[in-house]
Amino acid sequence: MDKFLIEGGKKLNGKVKVSGAKNASLALMPAAILNSGVNTLENTPEVNDVYTMIKLLNNLGIKSEFGGHKLILDTTEITSQVAPYEHVKKMRASIYVLGPLLSKFGYAKVSMPGGCAWGPRPINLHLEAMKKLGAEIELDAGYIIAKAEKLHGARIHFDVSSVGATGNTLMAASLAKGNTIITNAAVEPEITLLADYLVKMGAKINGIGSNCIEIEGVEQLYPADETNICDRIEAGTLIIAGSITGSTISIEFPEIKTLSAVFSKLEDSGLKLNYSNNLITLDASGLDINSVDVTTAIYPGFPTDMQAQWIAYMALAKGTSTVTDTIYHDRFSHVPELIRLGADIEVINNSAIVKGVKQLRGAKVMSTDLRASASLVLAGMAAEGTTEILRIYHLDRGYERIEEKLKALGASIERVKTTEF
Repeated sequence: MDKFLIEGGKKLNGKVKVSGAKNASLALMPAAILNSGVNTLENTPEVNDVYTMIKLLNNLGIKSEFGGHKLILDTTEITSQVAPYEHVKKMRASIYVLGPLLSKFGYAKVSMPGGCAWGPRPINLHLEAMKKLGAEIELDAGYIIAKAEKLHGARIHFDVSSVGATGNTLMAASLAKGNTIITNAAVEPEITLLADYLVKMGAKINGIGSNCIEIEGVEQLYPADETNICDRIEAGTLIIAGSITGSTISIEFPEIKTLSAVFSKLEDSGLKLNYSNNLITLDASGLDINSVDVTTAIYPGFPTDMQAQWIAYMALAKGTSTVTDTIYHDRFSHVPELIRLGADIEVINNSAIVKGVKQLRGAKVMSTDLRASASLVLAGMAAEGTTEILRIYHLDRGYERIEEKLKALGASIERVKTTEF
């Protein structure tokens, strides 16, 4: 078990490169199930969720090689259509194997997914979409069992826009017979990339990037290569790291437009941002942070995955801000830990009321989920004294060696072994 020790108050300086997008990788990898052969996925981040998905795919018979951010998946001999509990329990994205297994083999047995402790995040949208495509679904002893001789096209409307359900339906419909129309589809960059990858395999998809997608099913898909986008949540986290410490840094991030909602709020807070090609430079020297209200929304709105980091930032703002999460109403497990660092925050229903304080103070805190961990790192970097963060395995699920990137910029952050849980 590892923990972080952070000595706060250090200014950052220099340039850092954003890693590949964790959430995009977790959609691309199962998509390879739909073809038979060798697929190469470039810019794949070396994070624990990716390794978990690799183990799950290996369990299905897929051979893999991973190194230097290049992931090679050989799907020539898939020997199993069962995704067991021991792999699926670790992350919700494991549900992504349901659609491709069902579509290609007519059968899938997938354990009910696990992942972050906060919820609920039901998978009913995934299951209802598979049913509309012609699958028989039953739940047995904690497993989803899906069967279909051949999936067929259907009109599918999501009452709630869902990235996971849209991705699963895209994959399943690509080999279905006939046309499928998805309305209120997710428009996140991760879904656009997945659709582009499927097209490279030979899928016929129209409306990519819109909330109405039409898929014309084909008989067969073929191996293809894809290059992952960069992680917009990591980019946002790094920018707040510079902002909260009053620093001047540059961040290599090609997909600048995918984070427009966050950049707009940062500029409202008084931060100076300069955009040049694939580089964002921020100047937070002397920044007196303005309080800025935020309400999370589906893309292209302010992402729920940046909510915890924003609360940490607002903890040092002048005045009071309200941060409301409309996506996951109970995603505030980081708040009690930030309060231990001296933040003044009250949670009312699905909103956090943040009264800015002049100084945070180092303390021992505990990570509870991936983005909560990031918020504690940010707060610890701005705090006076030493902050000790336990359970950083949550952070390792989605950030690639974040402490090394921050240290290279001048932060005082060390990963050390601990027997504490």
